[in-house]
Amino acid sequence: MTRKESPVLILGGGAWGLSTALHMVNSGYSDITVIERAEQIPSRYSAAWDLNKIVRAEYEDPFYTDLALDAMEGWKTPLFGPYYHQTGYVVAATGRAPQKAIDHLEKALSSISSHPKFAPEIRQLNGAQDFKDYTWQYTGPLTGFKGYFNRIAGYAHSADALKGIWEHCASRGVKFVMGESAGRAVELLYEDKTGFPSSSTGTGPRAGTADRRCIGVKTADGRRHLADSTICALGAYGATLIPSLGNFAVARCWSVAHVQLTEAETDYLRGIPTTNVRDLGFFFEPDPKTRLFKLCPLGTGYTNTDSDGLSLPPGDRLPPPQDYIPFEDEQKLRQLLRETFPWMAERPFVDQKLCWFADTADSEYCIDFVPGTDKSLAVLSGDSGHGFKMMPSFGKWVVELLEENEQKLPRWQWRSTDLRGKDWSASVSWRIGQSRELRDLIDDKANMIRARL
Repeated sequence: MTRKESPVLILGGGAWGLSTALHMVNSGYSDITVIERAEQIPSRYSAAWDLNKIVRAEYEDPFYTDLALDAMEGWKTPLFGPYYHQTGYVVAATGRAPQKAIDHLEKALSSISSHPKFAPEIRQLNGAQDFKDYTWQYTGPLTGFKGYFNRIAGYAHSADALKGIWEHCASRGVKFVMGESAGRAVELLYEDKTGFPSSSTGTGPRAGTADRRCIGVKTADGRRHLADSTICALGAYGATLIPSLGNFAVARCWSVAHVQLTEAETDYLRGIPTTNVRDLGFFFEPDPKTRLFKLCPLGTGYTNTDSDGLSLPPGDRLPPPQDYIPFEDEQKLRQLLRETFPWMAERPFVDQKLCWFADTADSEYCIDFVPGTDKSLAVLSGDSGHGFKMMPSFGKWVVELLEENEQKLPRWQWRSTDLRGKDWSASVSWRIGQSRELRDLIDDKANMIRARL
């Protein structure tokens, strides 16, 4: 059990790292340091470095439905409330949707239609006119659309939430070490049971043993940061320090694009529900500060697998490809706009990027101690594209791990399975399509440029 006056290191200042710092300081921990590679928060290395993320509680598994409902209450508190927008949530499938998309929509609806919290707030929608009754701004044909409207859901402004919680934690005494040199963790430090230091080359502790304790981390500037407990919350980058994590938590990315709107267009779309068309993609109301309208295609995403079967984000500070999304993703988004807002369908996409996250085959989180570290090193991973919404609650689960000295939930325990080299992405019930490799996207972009020349 970690003593509350003991030094604690949190590696990563994204949603889960900041939530952990918040709940630790709320629980009386007094010596907390966050190590973050970016120069400031929100960090470009966080999956939450973004305009917005969906906040909803529809899950096939009622375990996560209940957790999401609890987190949504957290979004309504004075600390998190400024970043939460309960616009409602439209979920649909088009008349051309594959059966897998329809099946998932029906399961999502079933999971909430009988839930006492949701039942009065759900309306089934059948046909274009039903959808336009709830969202009068839809002007497209909404071809074959069927789905539902959920009033108690919406989105959170993710980048602003990171910034707000960072500032709050700093005001409460949490220390932050940031920057490409001072804040980039390059090596975990260990000592053996006799107390002698042992260097880690990044291969991590020997699995299944307790012969070494993690005593901190070395950063790119050569400085050693020592702690009694180290918590790795590096998201898609976690396996750079703990390679065995990459056996079951895969770095994967999805495309993100935006349309630049005018002030009048932004006002016109204010208040639209977060809209998720299961066979095409999803979008949010436009951001009033930047007037950007964000869209994301739905699919299985892209990995960056090396010769050992390990997928990690590219090591570049600005990973390639830049200001580009794959052609098939662009086509999905164009079709999504033709169905909903055809006046926007041919507008140029701006600020196109790939959002990296840590993915697991069963979409379960991992909140546990790393084997062979004498419970001195914990890892938070496997957000699987549904982790940000839990930000108000997540840190309390980490505090429980530290105080109970074990992960009692089997679903959140460290996995001993090795899935490297196996493409399980299409087996996830809520994703459609086949995964591709990042190198293929870079080749596609190069071919596109050559074709234009």
